Amino acid sequence: MSAAHLAVLDDEPDITLLLSNYLQAQGFRVSQVHDGAALMALMAVDAPQLVLLDLGLPGEDGFAIARRLREHWHCGLVIVTGRGDAVDKVVGLEIGADDYVTKPFDLRELLARIKAVLRRMAPAADAPPVAPPAAVPAGASPGVAPPARSRYRFLGWELDEAARQLLAPDGREVTLTTGEFELLLVFLQHPGRVLSRDFLLQATHRREAAPFDRTIDVQVGRLRRKLEAEAEEPRLIKSVRGAGYILVPPVEQA
Repeated sequence: MSAAHLAVLDDEPDITLLLSNYLQAQGFRVSQVHDGAALMALMAVDAPQLVLLDLGLPGEDGFAIARRLREHWHCGLVIVTGRGDAVDKVVGLEIGADDYVTKPFDLRELLARIKAVLRRMAPAADAPPVAPPAAVPAGASPGVAPPARSRYRFLGWELDEAARQLLAPDGREVTLTTGEFELLLVFLQHPGRVLSRDFLLQATHRREAAPFDRTIDVQVGRLRRKLEAEAEEPRLIKSVRGAGYILVPPVEQA
């Protein structure tokens, strides 16, 4: 992780310089860019593993840049912005951001969030993408971790954990963001069980829910739109009122 390449996109040179100096001191390789065109040029020749993206940019809206990143590249995306409105946060997460940080921010907290996203993108052997035993939901077997790097099949769908690839029943590949992949993986590791929002947030983001935190609801909604023919009447991932979510179909693990 210490050698990961990060890109910082902000139209304020003081911010990009501050972040670049701090993150380089933590062992990262950092590229500074100040507009969407410069970021796209960088992505074409030396794509970073993670992008720190400001929303308030001249000329092109940050949300549009985020959409282009999600359409064409698989990289971590952390929005770092002065927009603290809940609607902006929900839109950013729905587009596919892995995290959303508002200015002013604490550099140490931002670093921790960056590392968490990078861990989710490439899980280490000692950091499985599930919650620790104390956080396992009722009915689970404590202390028993699911086998690593499996293939999961459900209703014609197939998720290859090692390749981080999801194939639809018709054979086409469906692109998932890092957060969507980790969320689906947790559901597949616990089929037929009601999983609380707190459990899912801890398992995928390794943090506790804040008041009115809708991160899991937003990601479940995005997953449904990719998996379900009728996302408003889901058959695969169902809501359980007051309890959380459940993956309904049986899962075959190889």
